[in-house]
Amino acid sequence: MTGTDVVTTTARTYETRDGLRLAADVWTVPDAAGTVLLLHGGGQTRHSWKSAGEHLAATGHTTVALDHRGHGDSDWDPAGNYDTTTIARDVVDVAAELDRPLVIVGASLGGLTGLQAAAWMGDDLRALVMVDVVPHTETAGVQRIHAFLGSAPEGFATLEEAADAIAAYMPHRPRRGVTPGLRKNLRLREDGRWHWHWDPQLLTQRGLPFGQQLDHLHELGPDLTMPVLLVRGMMSDVVSEAGVREFAATVPDARIVDLAGASHTAAADDNDAFTGAVASFISSLD
Repeated sequence: MTGTDVVTTTARTYETRDGLRLAADVWTVPDAAGTVLLLHGGGQTRHSWKSAGEHLAATGHTTVALDHRGHGDSDWDPAGNYDTTTIARDVVDVAAELDRPLVIVGASLGGLTGLQAAAWMGDDLRALVMVDVVPHTETAGVQRIHAFLGSAPEGFATLEEAADAIAAYMPHRPRRGVTPGLRKNLRLREDGRWHWHWDPQLLTQRGLPFGQQLDHLHELGPDLTMPVLLVRGMMSDVVSEAGVREFAATVPDARIVDLAGASHTAAADDNDAFTGAVASFISSLD
């Protein structure tokens, strides 16, 4: 299949075992060779995968980009349960409704929950791609992410102000200004200010994983029976060389791709190189 073939994009929802509705975009292709499930990072939404979703669909794979619970257009958890185990259960619930063979691609939080889901799914999963995340993350880098996510509880007066905040957080790449993707990650509330479109409870003690909450993931490497690709941003402050070595030593079929000009947000920093690496990896599985 080539990019000139028909790709149909639709929005749909999936339901978790505890009754939450999860929003997704689906790129459907005729006679698909399989399915790719895209899982975004903490504080992001499914819209961060738009370019990657279109590219992977053009290679002949039905592609699904999911909003995690508490993010984007998915339901917020009234109890504030956003730990990796809970979100990984959501991934398994969604995966049960997708055609095989299935490949999961997860960035940051999505990579960690994809790792947990992959260990549970075993041979039911064709392969896993983890984007700049390993069980042993660097504390300073993770703290910087949490600090950014919690830096504007009062929201932003304008979209330009939000764009300035992102530019300051990502000084390694050119300022992108107010893009359609940025608009989709923010909502104008009744207070007249723009707020990130995710549940503030993500930053509580039961929210996004950090430190000891990830300890159990260190033990899952040997359980990953499928091929696993780690895409690392060489400018990342979250994944270190030691973390990569540990990961490669514990995962039976680990493969590593380094993106020289990318940071922790590797897929967005160099989308062409990222999607090319993922497409090549999936093609090698045949």
